Amino acid sequence: DYRGLEKNFKRRTSRVVKGYAEESHARPTGKDDTGQKGINARIGKGYGAFDVIQPPYDLVELANFYDTNFANHAAVDTKVANMVGLGYDFNMTRMAEARLEELEGDKLSFARRKIERTKQDVNGWVEDLNNTQTFVGTMEQVVTDMLATGNGYLEVGRTLNGDIGYLGHVPAPTMRVRRMHDGYIQLVADRVVYFKNFGATNENVVTDDPRPNEIIHFKQYSPLNTYYGIPDVIAALQAIKGDQFASQYNIDYFENKAVPRYIVTVKGAQLSPESEDRLFRFLQTGLRGQNHRTLYVPLPSDSEGNKVEFDMHPVENTVQDASFKDYRRQNRDDILMAHQVPLSKLGGVDGGAIAASISQDRTFKEQVTRPVQRHLNKIINKIIKEKTDLVEIAFKEATLTDEVALSQINERYLRNQTVTPNEVREMIGLPQIRGGDEMVDLSPAQAAQERSKQGGNTARQRERTNEQSDGPATIDGRNPKGEGEKTS
Repeated sequence: DYRGLEKNFKRRTSRVVKGYAEESHARPTGKDDTGQKGINARIGKGYGAFDVIQPPYDLVELANFYDTNFANHAAVDTKVANMVGLGYDFNMTRMAEARLEELEGDKLSFARRKIERTKQDVNGWVEDLNNTQTFVGTMEQVVTDMLATGNGYLEVGRTLNGDIGYLGHVPAPTMRVRRMHDGYIQLVADRVVYFKNFGATNENVVTDDPRPNEIIHFKQYSPLNTYYGIPDVIAALQAIKGDQFASQYNIDYFENKAVPRYIVTVKGAQLSPESEDRLFRFLQTGLRGQNHRTLYVPLPSDSEGNKVEFDMHPVENTVQDASFKDYRRQNRDDILMAHQVPLSKLGGVDGGAIAASISQDRTFKEQVTRPVQRHLNKIINKIIKEKTDLVEIAFKEATLTDEVALSQINERYLRNQTVTPNEVREMIGLPQIRGGDEMVDLSPAQAAQERSKQGGNTARQRERTNEQSDGPATIDGRNPKGEGEKTS
């Protein structure tokens, strides 16, 4: 009943299904000629019919964890923002740099201009591959799926000439990997779509699409599965589920027990059925969701020698385990630890831990985001390489150095003739200029000023060293014990 299937595939699958139903060993029978007519479960789910592998975890449930758990959601969004959300640049390939080193004069200037034009052309080409989404937006969706479910899928469509003409995101929960690694199946409602591997030339034997699109599969590696990726949050799965139960408990408490429960005692009389019913309804429904209510219960009058008493004793009037405060904090820390995201990246750090947060940011950049960015760069450059071999894409990294310090570093490199002006301009994302491939030669006055500046820095450094070696001095110039000679 699925739409889009190839005719021969449909016939073969129908024969297999019919065979499962007709074989005596696979078809439970009853009295006379009655028996099972239902399709075998393996075929009915489609995993056997489409020859795909079942994911190790429910992908819809993993996607739901991203939507419903605040710590998991924040950690995934933080990693996505630092991996692909900062934008991208186009840099020269090593082959292009090697070619430039062999050129001089006008040829070098011409090659520089050609590379700058190529950067602009490739940037426009990448952005035109999807009319409804920017390239960064598409990659954010793919990487979000990869971090939330362990799998991200980038769809690549080609024109009739074989050139890449479309890049888009395919939701991970709808995708399945074929057993022979020869493609992917997307199953939504009654529609089946087949995708080839990127760059593959095999035929489509599943659907009636003569030119299926291609898929680039981004996945987080797991030694337990070679077909699908496993997200980092699986390591904190118990923390996520425990946090859900704790949160739901608190919600149930505030909804159903907004006022502590009471024991009602009546001495010396018996309430009428109407009074009992009124009291029961008041305690069960009348107090929920309302801060102040008045209850009127008619009691019989006191008799001689018998005094009627009515009292309500609270059973739960202490703070409940809404509570679970420490438990939920520990769950949050476990989830962030599984993602390797420091709390400072989420803004949850006090002023006294600023120095520690800077160190954590550096570790997060070097050990978490940078390796993933290099992996993404390598895969996306397979697409760029079909357009040109002069430039390659590089996703921007988070900057831990401020602009003033960065400018001072570049200035020092220029003065020491470590880099050329054009190399500095390329690092900061500016176009090349004519004459920018020559090293900066300082004038005699500038050289003398630089030497004096370096000499002053050396003298100040020597002075600080002497102060440290002589030890601390008190206000009156004596040593801390108040004896002996004055310190320098």
